[in-house]
Parts: sequence; C-alpha cells; structure tokens
Amino acid sequence: MDKLKTFVNEHPQWTSWIVLSIGLVAILIWSARDVGLTAGQWATFILATIGVAGLSVWIIGWEDEEDEESDAA
Repeated sequence: MDKLKTFVNEHPQWTSWIVLSIGLVAILIWSARDVGLTAGQWATFILATIGVAGLSVWIIGWEDEEDEESDAA
C-alpha cells in the first residue's frame, strides 16, 4: 500500500490518466454494450478513449506548469 501511495504522490498525472481512463472505458463499455461492435472496433474505441484521457490530463496539466513558472519568477 505504501508503494501505491508513493507512486500517486510522485506521479500525479500518470495516476490521473489511469483513473480517468478506467472510468471512461467503463462508461464506453456500458454505453455500447448492445451495439454489436466487432473485436477490432472495441479495441479501436478503447485505445482512442485511453488516448483522449491522456490528452485531457496533459492539457489540464498545462495550468499546473504555468503556476510553477509564475511561482519561480
């Protein structure tokens, strides 16, 4: 458990990406469960969802970087 806490404290963006990805993929699977997608389509949608989660966390992180730069100045 201590290793998990250390990872979360040292890598907040990775943690956010993982948590957001899990949530978005769960929503995707629940929403599209009756659509009749093929395995390739599922894989594509899941990978795209994980990518969107990563981009979202990265864009949100821009604000943190701007705050750190202004504090340093």
